[in-house]
Amino acid sequence: MPQKTRILGLNPEGRAYRFLMLAFIASLSFGCYFAYDIVSAIAPSLIEELKIARQTLGTFFTMYSLAAILAVLFGGMLVDKLGTRKASLLFSILVFVGAVLVWKARSIPLFFLGRFIFGAGSEPLIVAQSAMLARWFRDKELAFSFGATLTVSRLGSLFAFNTGELISRYFGGFRFALLAAVLACAISLLGNILYVIFDRRGEKFLQLKSEEVQEKIRFRDLKEFKPTFWYITGLCFTFYSAIFPFTALSTDFFVDKWGIARTAESTGGFLAQVFNNFLHMFSTAGGISSIIIFASMVFAPFAGSLVDKIGKRATMMVFGSLIIVPAHLLMGLTYVYPVYPMIALGLAFVLVPAAMWPSVPLVVREERTGTAFGLMTAIQNIGLGLFPLLNGFLRDKTSSYTASSIMFATLGFLGLFFALLLKKADAREGNRLERSAISK
Repeated sequence: MPQKTRILGLNPEGRAYRFLMLAFIASLSFGCYFAYDIVSAIAPSLIEELKIARQTLGTFFTMYSLAAILAVLFGGMLVDKLGTRKASLLFSILVFVGAVLVWKARSIPLFFLGRFIFGAGSEPLIVAQSAMLARWFRDKELAFSFGATLTVSRLGSLFAFNTGELISRYFGGFRFALLAAVLACAISLLGNILYVIFDRRGEKFLQLKSEEVQEKIRFRDLKEFKPTFWYITGLCFTFYSAIFPFTALSTDFFVDKWGIARTAESTGGFLAQVFNNFLHMFSTAGGISSIIIFASMVFAPFAGSLVDKIGKRATMMVFGSLIIVPAHLLMGLTYVYPVYPMIALGLAFVLVPAAMWPSVPLVVREERTGTAFGLMTAIQNIGLGLFPLLNGFLRDKTSSYTASSIMFATLGFLGLFFALLLKKADAREGNRLERSAISK
C-alpha cells in the first residue's frame, strides 16, 4: 500500500488500525459507567457529609433515568441527523459537563441538574457507540468488539465501587471521588476526539457503511409485536429494577446492616492501597457491591457463547429470575454474609441478559428491531428511575433495608412470572427461543 495512504504508519484496511479504533470506541463508555456508579460507591460519605436522606440519594439516579428516557426517544434521531461523529462528540461533552456540575455542586438542585445533563449525554452516547462498532467491525470481529467494549465499560463500574470510598478517605472528602469521575469522563471525551480524527481520515481510504442508530422508537410499529416481545419487556423492566436500583444504595446497606468496612485497612501510597482494596474485594462494602459487575464482566461472553450453542433462552431467563428472589430475601431477612447472595445475583446478571437481549430479534421482524430495542430501553429506564427513589424512601421511613429487600424480591417474583409466561408463549410459537443458533 502506498505510504501516502497510511496514517501514523498504519494501514486503515489493516487489523491494527481497526483495533486502535476499538480502543477509542471502548473508552467512550468507561467514563459513563465510572461516573454513574461513583454515587453508589460513596453513598455512605454523601449521606454523612451532605446530611441528605437516602431518598434524595435515590433521586440522583431518578434524574439520570428521566434524562435517559428522553434521550432514547430523541437521541437516535439526532445521531441520524448529525452523523455519528458530531452527535457522539455532543453527547461526550454533555457527559463531561454533567460530571463537572456534580463535582462542583454545592446545592442539591445543582446535583440533580448535573445528573440530568450527565444522563442526557450518557445513554445516547452508548447507543452511538454501537453504531461505531458496526461501522468498523461489520463482517469482521463484531461480536468480539461488542464484548471488549462491554468489558471496558464494566471496568469503569468496578473501579468506581472499589476506589470511591478509598479516594474519599485518602484525599480528604467525597468531592475527590467526584473529581475522579470528571477525569474518567475527560478520558472518554479524549477517546471520542481521537475516534473522530481517525474515523475521518480512515473514511478517505475505506468505503465505510454509515450505520443508522438501531435503538430508535417508531410508535407505528408497536401494533405488530407479539406477546413474546411484551413478556420479554416485562422481564427487562422487573429484572433490571431488582438489580441496579439495589446497587444504588447497596454500599450503604452493607455498612449499615453488617458494619462492613468501607475500605480495606492498608498502609503505603495511594496506588498500593487501591491494589489492596481489589485484593480484599469480598470484605469491603464497595467491593461486595461490585460482585455483580465483576461477574458480568468476566462471564458474560461465555454465557453468550453458551446461548448460541444450546439455545434454551426462555429456560435461562426463568432460572436467572428465580435466583433473584431468595438472594434479596437472604440479605433483607437474615444476617447471612452478603457475599453469598451477591454471588447469586451476579449469576442471575450473567444468565438473564445473555439470554434476553439476543431473544428480541427472534420475536420481532428485522425491520422492527430498532423500535423493539428502543422501547425496551425506555421502559427499562422507567424502573431504573422509580425504584432507587422507592428504595431510599423505604429506608428512611423504616430505618432498615428489610422493606426494600422485600420490594426487590417481589420484583424478582414478577420477573419470574413474566419468564414463565414467555416460555409458555414461545412453546405456542414453535419454541424458537429454545433452539440453538445452529438449529434449522
